[in-house]
Amino acid sequence: MTTTDMTLPDAEQTLAALADRMRGAVAFDAKFIGIYSGGAWIAERLAQMIPGEHPLGYIDVSFYRDDFSRKGLKPEVKCTDLPFEVEGATIVLVDDVLYTGRSVRAAINELFDFGRPGRIELAVLVDRGGRELPVEAT
Repeated sequence: MTTTDMTLPDAEQTLAALADRMRGAVAFDAKFIGIYSGGAWIAERLAQMIPGEHPLGYIDVSFYRDDFSRKGLKPEVKCTDLPFEVEGATIVLVDDVLYTGRSVRAAINELFDFGRPGRIELAVLVDRGGRELPVEAT
C-alpha cells in the first residue's frame, strides 16, 4: 500500500481569506444563511467577521434535493430556521464546499418557499469544480 502526503487547506486561514474577500462587497444588512451541516458554522463565523448587522439563519435542503432517491435520507434532518423576512432581502447563502451545485439549487428552491429575496450571493470555503448546474460562488 502506498501512502501519499496530502496537505489539506487550513480551515481558519481559508475562512479568514474568504472574509477578507467579502468585506466591502457584502451589503451592511445582508442576512447570512448557512446550509446544514457544513455551511452552518461558516455562516456563524462570517456573520461575526464581516462588518454590519447580519441576522443569521439556517437551511436544511434534505427534502429539496433532486438526487434524493440516489442519496437516500440523511440520518439527521435539521429544521430550517430563518428568523427574519426573506422577501426583498439580500441573502448570503453559505456552504463549506461547492461541487455539483445541487445543494445550492435545493437551498434556493427552499428559500423561495419563504419569499422572494432581492438578491442571493453564494459564499463557500472550497470550490471543487465539477459543476452539473450553472452555479458560481461570489
